[in-house]
Amino acid sequence: MSDTMAPPGDTDTDDFDGPTEVLAVEKHPRAIRWMHWFNFPILSVMIWSGLRIYWSFDFTRVPGEFGDNNLIPNGFYEALELDRKLARGLSFHFSFGWLFVLNGLAYVLYLAFSKEWKHIVPRIADLKNIPATMLHEIGLRDAKPAQGQYNVMQQLAYSTVTLMGAIIVATGFAIYKPTQLWWLTTAFGGYESARAIHFLMTVGLVGFFLIHILQVVRAGFSNFWSMVTGYELEDVPVGSASTHVDIDDEEVANV
Repeated sequence: MSDTMAPPGDTDTDDFDGPTEVLAVEKHPRAIRWMHWFNFPILSVMIWSGLRIYWSFDFTRVPGEFGDNNLIPNGFYEALELDRKLARGLSFHFSFGWLFVLNGLAYVLYLAFSKEWKHIVPRIADLKNIPATMLHEIGLRDAKPAQGQYNVMQQLAYSTVTLMGAIIVATGFAIYKPTQLWWLTTAFGGYESARAIHFLMTVGLVGFFLIHILQVVRAGFSNFWSMVTGYELEDVPVGSASTHVDIDDEEVANV
């Protein structure tokens, strides 16, 4: 976060009755925004191609006394082109998998060197705010708990999904090269176990994505737009920020 901008966590005016002004407060650094949006098409292609790999052997069709029992309609396979196209699924999955690895590595390095990790890793002292934050998030508590750039539930979610991404990469290598990387495959309990963990982590990632979208919709358009421009308009006490960007500033318009 820029040192010249007022942190969003310090601009809460819920209990402030004095004069306020609208400031464009920096919320997301450019590197975070680029890597965030870069991940979206990568993960979309990887999930699609991963389904082609998993379902190239049609285990959803159960043979029975009166013929095959199709547990999933043929239209679902045809719409996503999942039916028996293993080679194409593998080529897309491995190609975009390397992009996912490089983007993830860049993200972790950026967090480490910019110290942005402090915004997404909760402190021990913040964990006591979990119950109050959960009640506020589901609408059962009006008072907003103390927080920095993100509340403790967001921090836990972002930290967890970063760890899940690392596990997905590790298990991916474990099932890609089970002979050469036998030690890695063994660490995950063998090939079938690593494959199951890889799949479950991906399901968890999709679940996070869906909840993330719902939370963004709930927070409003300005929250979404801040991930595009990097700035969010906020009402703050007059004079609370030593340096700020006005809403008509050219810098905001060109972010």
